[in-house]
Amino acid sequence: MKIIINGVNGKMGRQLVRVIEDDPELKAVAGIDKNPDVFDYNFPVYENPYDLNEEADIIIDFSRPDAIPGLIDYAKDKRLPVIIATTGLAQEYLDIINQASSQIPILTAANMSLGINIMRDLVMHTSELLADSFDIEIIEKHHNQKVDSPSGTAFALAESINRGLEKPKEYVYGRYSSSEKRKSNEIGIHSIRAGTIAGEHTVIYAGKDEILEISHTALSRQIFATGAIFAAKFLVDKAPGLYDIKDALQSKLSSANIQTSNDDSMITINQLPNEPSIIADIFTSLAEQNINIDMISQTAPVNGLINLSFTLPLADLGTAIQVIGRYNKEKATVRTDVYADITKLTVEGMNMEAQAGVAAKLFRTLAENNIKIKIITTSETKISCVIDQQDENRAMEALISSFCDKL
Repeated sequence: MKIIINGVNGKMGRQLVRVIEDDPELKAVAGIDKNPDVFDYNFPVYENPYDLNEEADIIIDFSRPDAIPGLIDYAKDKRLPVIIATTGLAQEYLDIINQASSQIPILTAANMSLGINIMRDLVMHTSELLADSFDIEIIEKHHNQKVDSPSGTAFALAESINRGLEKPKEYVYGRYSSSEKRKSNEIGIHSIRAGTIAGEHTVIYAGKDEILEISHTALSRQIFATGAIFAAKFLVDKAPGLYDIKDALQSKLSSANIQTSNDDSMITINQLPNEPSIIADIFTSLAEQNINIDMISQTAPVNGLINLSFTLPLADLGTAIQVIGRYNKEKATVRTDVYADITKLTVEGMNMEAQAGVAAKLFRTLAENNIKIKIITTSETKISCVIDQQDENRAMEALISSFCDKL
């Protein structure tokens, strides 16, 4: 992946260069900086992005807010995805980013740390449980050169807390000169600026006689560069839109588990009259024989007839054939197909419902390997399909390659 670094001569830009150099899948092809001649790299650095001649796959920005408009214009002209890791953006810059996301993929984050973004989920769910009976305070600590206060991450944590609540709480910044008792609808946000602290964030839940703290400590700036690279690998092939680190993390969770089972069989009843009483009778008869049905699929009616497919334990196949055999005799149109040598293939993971493209990746991978599907069922967290047992190994190898790349 060929990367342009905006703000390459800043502290984070130089850290990003080092992370890229350590990854054989990445290459920095150019940098952009208002002071282009400060450091020597093995790639050119330009003051103006329009001076670039290098081909690139993505831009990673660790610069300053006033550089955003020009960078976004260049990215739109070149149709390049952009990771914006610059924080403290005013609304005018956020509006520019939102508008541009209809043309190019853009990922923004108040904090590029993977740990912080997992912490945001933790505090959201914790707040759902504790906010009614616990006071919530946020303390953030940074080095003495940081100019914005509170940090963008502190705001992001506060937003995550409120996302877990039916009634959002109000933000209170410190309590200097306050002469009132703390209100229950407050989130206190406090800032410390000292020394070389890379970044510490703590959310405190204080209840009656107990305290819960959820904390994250950044030991170096490298974690932010690593997070930006993780985000870039996620964003580089995405459609236009506005993304954040949570989308990248969920993309890993959404396809974390791929499994197969050869203990199933499948029956398809073709040309069955589309009558609810018949369908109910079929599954009632199977239940009376203690046969557990798993996947069920029905086609749309054509001329009042449907095809009904379902899977069941292979051990129960003989009994099931006897149970439904009478429909072949009673209904002249009916034909039953039986499949014993099948594999049930499942792709499952948390947050799949929030991930566009999981089904597309699954079926594209199977199609590229000429693996035919007999039945498909889905839920919010998984997609299951039935394939021929002889295709199991090829399917697993292909899907693992597509879905289970390393974090």
